[in-house]
Amino acid sequence: MKRSGSADLPLHYGYVPQWLYERMSKLGLSVVEVLLSDYGKDEVIRRMSDPFWFQCFGAVMGMDWHSSGVTTSVMGALKRAINPNAKTLGLYIAGGKGKLSRETPTELIKISEATGLNGDELVRASKLSAKVDNTAVQDGYQLYTHNFILTDEGKWAVIQQGMNVKDKTARRYHWHSENLKSFVEEPHTGISGINQGKILNLTSHQAKDNREGILDISHTNSEKIMQDFARLILPAHHDIQASDVDLKRLGALLYTTRETQPENFEELLLLKGVGPRTLQSLALVSEIIHGAPSRFQDPARFAFAHGGKDGHPFPVPLKIYDETLSILQKGIEKSKLGNSDQLKSIAKLHTIIAKAEENFTPDFEINEVIEEERANSWKYGGKTVFGDAEKPKSQKAIQLSLF
Repeated sequence: MKRSGSADLPLHYGYVPQWLYERMSKLGLSVVEVLLSDYGKDEVIRRMSDPFWFQCFGAVMGMDWHSSGVTTSVMGALKRAINPNAKTLGLYIAGGKGKLSRETPTELIKISEATGLNGDELVRASKLSAKVDNTAVQDGYQLYTHNFILTDEGKWAVIQQGMNVKDKTARRYHWHSENLKSFVEEPHTGISGINQGKILNLTSHQAKDNREGILDISHTNSEKIMQDFARLILPAHHDIQASDVDLKRLGALLYTTRETQPENFEELLLLKGVGPRTLQSLALVSEIIHGAPSRFQDPARFAFAHGGKDGHPFPVPLKIYDETLSILQKGIEKSKLGNSDQLKSIAKLHTIIAKAEENFTPDFEINEVIEEERANSWKYGGKTVFGDAEKPKSQKAIQLSLF
């Protein structure tokens, strides 16, 4: 099995306001629709099973870029948007947080009745994945959320999260049905969560004899057990710092969207008239859809699309968010009618910026970028859980120089 990472997810006890939750649902649905159109259902499942991509997806939606809340909020928003359109999309989401997680078997049986899939096998997969992460992997985390995502052809992914009340962190576990040979030997595609020192992992290939009752590995060092994992380590600090971001990629993004107008690129003529700030958001959404797996190593960079609900790195710019949604949704509707030119332009935006990175040398302070965004936030309808962004008392314009 592919092992794609582990990360520290600080526990956050805040809430997602309705004004953001509704937009997250719409953006999530739009991204999934384009993924389905361009890459198919299996690719959607593969993306969901990748903890790196999933964290970036949450960040581009305007969630806190590194907190535990990304898991429950993103899955809740997706379930709300996808399930009413499940028959058309060929995708279904079961489960959720708390008592909703315990309803997963019932939901899977209903889905199987609608699709002709084997409901008993789906329920077994759900229960076993939860049992392994809650019992077989004794790492100090107790599951409190469980989501089962599946296609009408039987491919599935599981995203579930556990909490460690002692150190106030969360660990997210990802499963993928592709290439799954055993539920009890190396089954995960990835685990998000900080290394907790010594753990008992009965799913490790090193624990095969354990399962046969021969060895006791309760004192096996976790570094040895977890060595196959590429680790996504997310810091405890809430603010975004230079060390959290690939500055070359962020700088090339900012320079290209602010300094180069769409009319200068034949591929982007259909986006002519779109402002630089909206292009910045569209470019990051384009990367979520079309970017290679290697581009999702720094989730914090994707927060520069729509900020964060707690104001980090800056308030959520509702006007930009809505314009991005409108352009994406109009492109999807035109594509359904046989005209995919606008969606192709959005895809080209990512390609152009990736090309610009080749010769870009970052020479800017990330704090200046963040301060500029905060100073201009009121113009874009900036909003956080604490209220609306206010116009700065100083009327002096803030403009960042990237060259």
